[in-house]
Amino acid sequence: MTPVIGAEVSGVDLSAPLAPDAVAAIRTALMNHLVVFFRDQKLTWPQHKAFGRLFGDLHVHPAAPKDAEHPEILVVHADGDSKFVSGELWHSDVSCDVDPPMGSILRVEQAPPSGGDTLFASMYAAWEALSDRMQRLLEELTAVHEGRQYYIGRYGGDNLRDGVYPSAEHPAVRTHPETGRSALYVNEGFTTGFKELKRAESDALLAFLVRHC
Repeated sequence: MTPVIGAEVSGVDLSAPLAPDAVAAIRTALMNHLVVFFRDQKLTWPQHKAFGRLFGDLHVHPAAPKDAEHPEILVVHADGDSKFVSGELWHSDVSCDVDPPMGSILRVEQAPPSGGDTLFASMYAAWEALSDRMQRLLEELTAVHEGRQYYIGRYGGDNLRDGVYPSAEHPAVRTHPETGRSALYVNEGFTTGFKELKRAESDALLAFLVRHC
């Protein structure tokens, strides 16, 4: 939790039905702080999904197993034999989808004695830290987001939701529909370049933005 991102919410049991004013307060906290933390919550998968539905339709991850009882929940597991760590690159979840999810609910069931932290970044702050000239350039650009470059070798290709790795084009700068704030919508995990630029220019700009964020 920092001055630009993160807040802790207490006094609420997410396993129980929530009153409309409680849901509204949580949504307001999310809009203001971008990521909110709930401590010591015990949820079943149906309860987890019920909480998610308070904020919109549930998203199914492109690599969610097709025969899963709860395809909306992607189980992430790692141990000493794991060949990769899920989410090891800075990314916005599934930005390679044409309609990416508005957010994610991450629930930790078991953590190592040390390490294992998940970090979050404010893309509002990343955008606002850029110079006026760089902002004007980015406002004219379309970013290409590819699922294959990140998912292949991590999730494989046998259980893809739509049978193919997703890809999408999004404005490099997006305006949040509720807050009205501009955010940089480029990330190391999925963004492969910019449509309007030559490859060398695109690669150089992307490398700069990844370091900047």
